[in-house]
Amino acid sequence: MANKINISINGFPVDIEKGKTILEAAEKQGITIPTLCYHKDLCVAGNCRVCVVEVAGQNRLSAACATPCEEGMEILTNSLKVRNSRKHIIELLLAEHNADCTKCYRNGNCELQKLSSDYKIMTQDFIELAPLKSYSIDTFSPSIIKDDSKCIRCQRCVRTCAELQGVNALTVSHKGDQMKITTFFEKHMRDVVCTNCGQCVNHCPTGALVEKNYIEEVWEAIANPNKHVVVQTAPAVRVGLGEELGLEPGTRVTGQMVAALKRLGFDSVLDTDFTADLTIIEEGTELLTRLKKVIVDGDKDVKLPMATSCSPGWIKYIEHLYPEHLGHLSTCKSPQQMFGALAKTYYAKARNIEPNKIVSVSIMPCTAKKFEAFRPEMHDSGYRDVDYVLTTRELAILIKQAGLDFNKLEPVKYDRLMGESTGAGVIFGVTGGVMEAALRTVYEIVTGREVPFENLNIKPVRGMEAIKEATIKIEKPLKEWAFLDGVEVKCAVAHGLINAKTVMDAVKSGKADYHFIEFMGCPGGCLGGGGQPIPTNPEIRQKRAEAIYAEDGSLTLRKSHENPEVTKLYKDFLGKPLGEKSHHLLHTKYTKRQRY
Repeated sequence: MANKINISINGFPVDIEKGKTILEAAEKQGITIPTLCYHKDLCVAGNCRVCVVEVAGQNRLSAACATPCEEGMEILTNSLKVRNSRKHIIELLLAEHNADCTKCYRNGNCELQKLSSDYKIMTQDFIELAPLKSYSIDTFSPSIIKDDSKCIRCQRCVRTCAELQGVNALTVSHKGDQMKITTFFEKHMRDVVCTNCGQCVNHCPTGALVEKNYIEEVWEAIANPNKHVVVQTAPAVRVGLGEELGLEPGTRVTGQMVAALKRLGFDSVLDTDFTADLTIIEEGTELLTRLKKVIVDGDKDVKLPMATSCSPGWIKYIEHLYPEHLGHLSTCKSPQQMFGALAKTYYAKARNIEPNKIVSVSIMPCTAKKFEAFRPEMHDSGYRDVDYVLTTRELAILIKQAGLDFNKLEPVKYDRLMGESTGAGVIFGVTGGVMEAALRTVYEIVTGREVPFENLNIKPVRGMEAIKEATIKIEKPLKEWAFLDGVEVKCAVAHGLINAKTVMDAVKSGKADYHFIEFMGCPGGCLGGGGQPIPTNPEIRQKRAEAIYAEDGSLTLRKSHENPEVTKLYKDFLGKPLGEKSHHLLHTKYTKRQRY
């Protein structure tokens, strides 16, 4: 075939698509070439040189990740020259690396550690020649710890922040042996334009960037007999946790996760999906209210398109880069923060527990949620609404520390009162999910009919495309919504902050002809969050997405407004959507948002 070329790898003939790299050709043949700076999400850099191979006729070894295959190329991936070169490169990396592995958070899941084990690096020659320098550790962020002593300068984090997120909070400074990964004027990550999304953590091959963990604080709360510890779990955790516990990517472990949390000693195990459903009721009502004010009242102060506000990384991004457009944000808090506010008001009252005795813990796929919980405005319950945020990875650590055999746990259901949810709440975990959940409810509120897509699956907003669009025409609405008759509601979905920038630039220029936009800070949405299992790559994100949709399809209730516990919440406590109590507990004001 014209698009195929013939090469040989280790003496065996291989036909490969033209344009593929040596690394890709070897992978196709089941040959693993080690890498450190390479990542499927990022552009090719060829910085680390761990992936060197020998090509016949060339004097120098070639970086497999950056070298395209050519017709007739003869490649050796395992020659003596190649193995010795790789070992020396690993030794040199170790010479400047704080290899006190037993004290490292990434111990057991570190790519440099694995390479050192695979290549049996036993010598200390380079380490003795280059004693470890004095490095700084930045622990000031509530989300991320940056430890320069563990950095191997592969620049994955820099490329991640620039290419995937378009934030550029991290950069390279100095040259030679003084080269380092730093921030603007070497400020703490807390003090620069960092969105706390944690994608740098997910892409770091060592322990140079890790989440700030609150494991011990949660254990202490559980052990305190005077505290009632409530835990909520985000939708994406149930399709990611299994990976940390030895299961295949995309394995759904909802019931086993709940069982594990009960075994860990939490007093009540509840579901963030409950407040995801609640978010749809509040946010959907807000969208309809805005549309009425614009179409019927002609109110020019009302901002359209309305943008979702569930992703704290995205919120911090718009605060930094588009502060003049904060009026486009929905005033709704994220499901995590709605849950926290209700845990110390509605839940406390229903359970007859003093709010100051409740410790609210959330399990999130996200490092930015840690920052969000620390925001000064998140105290509308009269207390800190969410006390501790653990990532999916941290929950796996709790389970391992408790000695639980996860695979032997019998599935258990969530506790009641803020534990019931629908499929609409589940799909919050994948890009397009908030939009799909909102459309399922809003269309039915306006027309009295189900959204006109087969089995409620709104496929135009599904998938991993950078930016997705959907249009739904309102026909024959209920009398109350007659002003929407014939209106084509235009929606957009963007995931990853680099794509959010594209959409926001269109909004800024007045070219965004949308009514509603869903933004998610991380690639793939929450299932690709900075707190999810490492590694995370396009194939793994796809498997997690399929699991999310499978969970949605398996549930009887799939529309947020059908959640009986949400209905009860309004009847017994909140009153009505966008009511006084809802505004106080579930919404925030733009003037109250703090810029960091």
